[in-house]
Amino acid sequence: MKKLFLGILMAFAVFTTACSKGDGLSDDKVYFFYSETCPHCHDAQAYISKTYPNLKMERVDVATPEGYNLFLTCAKKFNLGNMIGTPLFCMGDKHMMGWAPAFEKKFDAYVKPFLETNSD
Repeated sequence: MKKLFLGILMAFAVFTTACSKGDGLSDDKVYFFYSETCPHCHDAQAYISKTYPNLKMERVDVATPEGYNLFLTCAKKFNLGNMIGTPLFCMGDKHMMGWAPAFEKKFDAYVKPFLETNSD
């Protein structure tokens, strides 16, 4: 666990200097940054799958180098600093970090504009 934390911290330092604000993120997409080992990510995915089965959402695994790089880009875009975690949602000019049942209404409000553009 200690090695993982140090690795993430070192990667954060490297990628933070390499990433420009907002670079690589599309304002017309919903990004869901997740970790396979995060129980809150699984809860968020279950809610989203049940409530919004047709939502076009880009799931980004932060365990991959590309996913982690994009995760840091989102964190930088919203000036989140070093206190970042999963799940993290980036939706245009809005973001949301973490998940609990109380977050559902906030997610619903943030995702609404994307439902209109993503409807089939």
